[in-house]
Amino acid sequence: MSLTVKICGLSTPETLDAALDAGADMVGFVFFPPSPRHLQFERARSLGERVRGRAQKVALTVDADDAFLQSVVEALRPDILQLHGSEPVPRLQAIRRRFGVPLMKAVPVSVRDDLERIDTYAAVADRLLFDARAPREATRPGGLGNPFDWRLLENVRTAVPFMLSGGLDVGNVGEALRITRASGIDVSSGVEDAPGVKHVEKIIAFVRAARAAAAQQVHPAA
Repeated sequence: MSLTVKICGLSTPETLDAALDAGADMVGFVFFPPSPRHLQFERARSLGERVRGRAQKVALTVDADDAFLQSVVEALRPDILQLHGSEPVPRLQAIRRRFGVPLMKAVPVSVRDDLERIDTYAAVADRLLFDARAPREATRPGGLGNPFDWRLLENVRTAVPFMLSGGLDVGNVGEALRITRASGIDVSSGVEDAPGVKHVEKIIAFVRAARAAAAQQVHPAA
C-alpha cells in the first residue's frame, strides 16, 4: 500500500528537518492557542519556508473564523487546511470557496455511530482524519495521546482517502495499519518527550516503522 505519513505539531527547525529527512509526506503546524503546539505566525512563516516543497504543509485549526484563517494562509501558505473542530458541512463549503485550499476534516470517533457522518464530510473534504474523541472535560479536541478502538474502522469505505490519528507510536503503528488499512497516519504526541516537545529520534523511528508496516502489507511474509 502507498502510505501517507504526517508528523503534526512541529515547532522547531530541528524537528521539522528530522521529519523531512525521514521522508514524511506531510508536516503539520498547529494554529490553536490552547494547544502546547500552537505557533505564532512569524514562527510558522519561517518554518514553512524551510519546507521548500519537500512535503505538503498542513495547517491545523479549530473552529477558526475567516480572519484567523486568512492569517494562517498568509503565514504558512499551506497545501492543506486541517479542520479539527466541530465545523459543519456549510462551513467547509464556505472555507473552500474563500481560500481555495484542499481540506482535511477531522472526525472524532468513540463508537460506530460516529462514522455515520463520513459520507457527508467526504462530499466536501479532500481527505478525512479519524481521531479519538476527546474526553468530555477536555479543553482541546482530539485523542490527546489516546487511541480509540481501531476495529471500528475495519472494512470502512470512504469516498476520499482517510488518515488515522490518536495514540499512535512506534510500537503500535503496525497493528493500527493492519486493522484499519488506512491510507495515511498522523502522529504528534507519539513522537514527543513532553506535550509540544518533539524528539528527533522518535520522529525518525516512527516514519521507519510506518514504512516497514506498509511494506509488510504489500509483501506479506510467506
